[in-house]
Amino acid sequence: MDTTGALVGEVAVLQALGARPEDADLTVVQFSTAFCGPCRATRARLQQLQTTRPGLAHLHVDAESHLEAVRALDVRSTPTLFYLDRSGTVIGRSSGAPRPDELAALVDAHTGVSS
Repeated sequence: MDTTGALVGEVAVLQALGARPEDADLTVVQFSTAFCGPCRATRARLQQLQTTRPGLAHLHVDAESHLEAVRALDVRSTPTLFYLDRSGTVIGRSSGAPRPDELAALVDAHTGVSS
């Protein structure tokens, strides 16, 4: 099975939502829902990381308002995060709230910052 087309499709959907991976070393697109506590915590962590890591961009997407994108990207739980490098390649994806140390390590590995 050729996954290249699927990956290009993912990037197109993320860019249609407003992701601009060319503007940052690492862009994190987070799908959340209003009632999700772990989503709020993850969003706050990412916003805090942005203050010390200029190479990080964060895009928050309300999953309930973007059901077509949720279906296209097979988002099954929130938070779901997509990680894009500067070239627009999806380099990873995670579901559920990442541990703060894991999230910081991932961001640092792709933004050239060491904590």
